[in-house]
Amino acid sequence: MKRTKWLLPLMLVVMLLVQSASACTIVMVGKGATVDGSTITTHNDDSTVADFRLWIIPPMEGGEGKTRDLVIDSHNYGDYGDYPNTKDYGSGLPVMEIEQPETTNQYLHSRYSFINDKGVAMGEATFSVDRNSEYWKKVSPLIFAGDYLIDCWNAQDIALERASTAREAVEVMGDLIDKYGWKDSGETINIVDGNEAWVFEAYGGYLWCAVRLPDDAFFVAANRARIMEVDFEDKENYLYSANLKSFAIDNGLWVEGGDVPFSPAELYAPYNGKYSTRREWRAFDLVAPSLNLDPEADRFPLYVVPEKKLSVQDVFEIKGDYYAGTPYDVSRTAYAGDYGNPLNINNPERPINMFRTCYVMLGHIKADLPDEAKSLVWYGYGAPDSTFLVPLWASQTRLPELYSTGSRYEDFDRNSGWWINSYVQQTATSNYDYAIPIIHERRQAFMDEQYKKVEELQAEAAKMINDGKKDEAVAMLTDYACANAEERFATWLKLGDELQGDLMWGIVNMKNPGYSDWYKGILNSGTATLKPEPVEEPAK
Repeated sequence: MKRTKWLLPLMLVVMLLVQSASACTIVMVGKGATVDGSTITTHNDDSTVADFRLWIIPPMEGGEGKTRDLVIDSHNYGDYGDYPNTKDYGSGLPVMEIEQPETTNQYLHSRYSFINDKGVAMGEATFSVDRNSEYWKKVSPLIFAGDYLIDCWNAQDIALERASTAREAVEVMGDLIDKYGWKDSGETINIVDGNEAWVFEAYGGYLWCAVRLPDDAFFVAANRARIMEVDFEDKENYLYSANLKSFAIDNGLWVEGGDVPFSPAELYAPYNGKYSTRREWRAFDLVAPSLNLDPEADRFPLYVVPEKKLSVQDVFEIKGDYYAGTPYDVSRTAYAGDYGNPLNINNPERPINMFRTCYVMLGHIKADLPDEAKSLVWYGYGAPDSTFLVPLWASQTRLPELYSTGSRYEDFDRNSGWWINSYVQQTATSNYDYAIPIIHERRQAFMDEQYKKVEELQAEAAKMINDGKKDEAVAMLTDYACANAEERFATWLKLGDELQGDLMWGIVNMKNPGYSDWYKGILNSGTATLKPEPVEEPAK
């Protein structure tokens, strides 16, 4: 191993704060809880700073003398178009080289890397913690007191490069933390492979834990640690760092044999804020309403069993939820205006669907398919309620240019997938009540078509692969995925132009819809008055 000079701990703290700008919601479904026996894992990447470009990272040469870089902050505005031949890490900081295995997997890399060509898929949700509590002020220096090297981007990249199963991904990330320590904010990572579904949590330093979910489970994490219990006798379904329990004992955080059960989430990342708990409640309530879970509760089970089998479409709708029909519905408050805009930055509740979502990802893995056909992800840009998904495969040989074009810090670009979706999303906020039924109708027509076509293509690709025609199968999937994505984004751009015309000046088809009586009441209540003129200070 080669170790290069790296910057002061202050630089690492700055990077940590930048990465914390992401606050995401993830859900995961076991194979016994889906309509088609697949596993599903998701990620709403809710970042205000994310580099939204999407790249294919090809298999890399390994073996004796071959290394790969450990890079802190590696996913911010580098160019991975020719990686690994050209290593442009943007603002990333290479800190060490580690040995590379003989072969690596191909995978998709964006704000976070999320699926490889073996059908291992994952998302992430950064922990919130109660930073003002005396307990956290005591715990935080203990956990993060060290020059650690692994962040979430390093962990997910390397796991996808090396793992053929979800369990192997857990083991790869655990080994990295054991060797180099976790320098990042705490993370929950949801991993599936078609057979198994795992929750992996990294708490900081050398502390980590993972649990395999039952096949009929539905899981959600919303920016707080979720593993509350560990069965240290069950080596099949629990994996963890050697110091997971001893660290708490040695530092006076927990007493073995006492009245308080051992809980990694409570010991190493305590947080019960409504920012997180409300989303957990909502996701669970949508799939298991008869449980009558309390929306005001501080803690929920690690998983629930859905009351019906879930499809990709069902999960996508959960990802676009904003508490509609509940007392917390953000589209029916004064903040949303009279036209029900749930994407207002000042909403009092934090829903799953967010204006700042960079991308939404649903890894959809069927274990009985060959790797090249099963490594399927449904991918879309922007707030899930007002975007669409297209199918991509981690085995593809190319992606349309619309995925590697543009930056949120540059001008609006009609050739950029993220900008096209943001255009429709932003235009819809002029009158969401008018726009969203149109958006849903347009996207559902072609998404239903995609669901059917993808199932047919996967079956055809599987037959071709079994007949020794793997390259031809990959070419077929690549051609479809690229042509389909280009067509859908072109359609969406036209929809944005249509909505822009319909909602010009915030009115509908050049007719003023006026305000409703309830909203007039708000406007006349004195809560929406003009700001007073500033008082000019007398000259001194």
